Amino acid sequence: MLAAAIVRIALVTHRILAPTDLVIIGIYFAIIFGIGFHFAKKGRTSEDYFLASRNIGWFAIGASLFVSNISTEHFIGLAGSGATSGLAVGDFEWLACMMLLLLGWVFVPFYLRSNVFTMPEFLERRFNRNCANYLATISVIAYIFTKISVHLYAAGIVLERVVGWNQWTAAIILVIATGVYTIAGGLAAVIYTDLVQTLILLAGAIALTLIGLDKVGGFAGLRAALPDSFFHMIKPASDPEFPWTGMVFGAPILGIWYWCTDQVIVQRVLSARDEGHAKAGTIFAGFLKVLPVFLLVLPGLICYALYPQLFTVVDGKVTNGDIAFPTLVINLLPTGLVGLLIAALLAALMGAMSSVFNSASTMVTLDFYKKFRPAASEKQLVNFGRIATGAMVVLGLLWVPFIHLLSAQLYIYLQSVQAYISPPIAVCFIFGILWPRLNGEGAISSLLVGFVLGAVRFIFEVLDKTKHYSSPTLRWLVDMNFLHYAVLMFVVCAIVLIGVSMMYPAPERKKIAGLTFATVGDKLDTTDLKETPHLKRETPAEHRVNLAFTLVLIATVFGLWIYFR
Repeated sequence: MLAAAIVRIALVTHRILAPTDLVIIGIYFAIIFGIGFHFAKKGRTSEDYFLASRNIGWFAIGASLFVSNISTEHFIGLAGSGATSGLAVGDFEWLACMMLLLLGWVFVPFYLRSNVFTMPEFLERRFNRNCANYLATISVIAYIFTKISVHLYAAGIVLERVVGWNQWTAAIILVIATGVYTIAGGLAAVIYTDLVQTLILLAGAIALTLIGLDKVGGFAGLRAALPDSFFHMIKPASDPEFPWTGMVFGAPILGIWYWCTDQVIVQRVLSARDEGHAKAGTIFAGFLKVLPVFLLVLPGLICYALYPQLFTVVDGKVTNGDIAFPTLVINLLPTGLVGLLIAALLAALMGAMSSVFNSASTMVTLDFYKKFRPAASEKQLVNFGRIATGAMVVLGLLWVPFIHLLSAQLYIYLQSVQAYISPPIAVCFIFGILWPRLNGEGAISSLLVGFVLGAVRFIFEVLDKTKHYSSPTLRWLVDMNFLHYAVLMFVVCAIVLIGVSMMYPAPERKKIAGLTFATVGDKLDTTDLKETPHLKRETPAEHRVNLAFTLVLIATVFGLWIYFR
């Protein structure tokens, strides 16, 4: 197990934080709480609290998108997968650049035009209320399994290993600290603290990577110390973790769900002051997502090159790669930079956690509470949203002990669980905006079939860790790469969506006005341009700038893929 593997390492000892380190961490907390309580003093309508008054600029949106995605499990999991398999795990990061462009250029105009607060609300307008209930429910469950618990588990491990803090005590303190400024300031506090946390996160990660590269003899020295396969992003179709077939056909399914339809991510662009800023924010975030391969995955390779004796190799495969990041922090960083790196870890955790808290409370409040109490006042909505985070935290803490049953590599665990959730949701959003003929009956059928398929795989994968099934059918189900399984689920769910939709009448054009490409020019009854300034389209100048940077980002990503093919 990951924790046990870390404890067994003789070389690694706890760092005692020097006064300089403590001062740096203290300054970090002072800035974060200062921002949170600043926004707590402002107006508190539901739009203020949940969407930051829809007045956020592109730079803050892009930074928030980045920090909402990067958390402690990325520091641990990406470095761990790097030490285990090389750079290939970085394909998820560079694919995210493309998915962010898809969000900005394809999905954002539909979301802003529909004037929604949440993704379930959009699905309700496109299909029906049952689809909205499903998405809101499954999103909350996903936050528990793939966000809150993983954030806390990874943070607890690294803080326990690096500075000797008790894992559970650290988790509880960080949850309370994050909850304080999130509850007080709402989305505006989350986004502007994310802006600060992005700078701290990047500074800490850059410092560790540069010091590690210097220690190993630069990139040339790193290449000489490791197998050539570690530097290839494209793996054979038979690769158990990153087959090229899964990365090309399966990973985009996860990416569309996460980057284009998930509340945590989309809520940031919904807060934009207009379409131009929303699109520019996604492009900026795309450039930031180029960096984790070099700042988070590469340290894993560096650690394996510097301290190969620490890693357990079974059948030619590293089994305890998740020790990589804590090992580098403890053994390479001098006083002062340790404090900066701890602040970066705290920034990553608190930024991601605050995003989840705010988004979860938004859905619980607006997709459930407001439906049951439509006459609830703005103050009641905000207060209920503040209360809603407590249960999420408790459930997340309860799930943490079970994470190791799936994979010792946290990032692979995170991606595999998402692979069982994402296909039916991606199907409904993609086909929903492409084809106006599809209806609510087909959508809810597709979502439920996808849920069953994902649950079956998830349950048997967990049980197989102790029972180890011998049935050929069950072995096929359990051993299939999770990305390949996502492709299978996507195809089945698409067939169900189309097949069932054709059995029922097509939705009225008035109902789907502005929600599909075929009806994009029709005016929605729910929106009024004069009352919603965030609906302002990007100017020709903004469009040219956004297009130019989009082309630069695409060229950059494909250039890197070609170099590391």
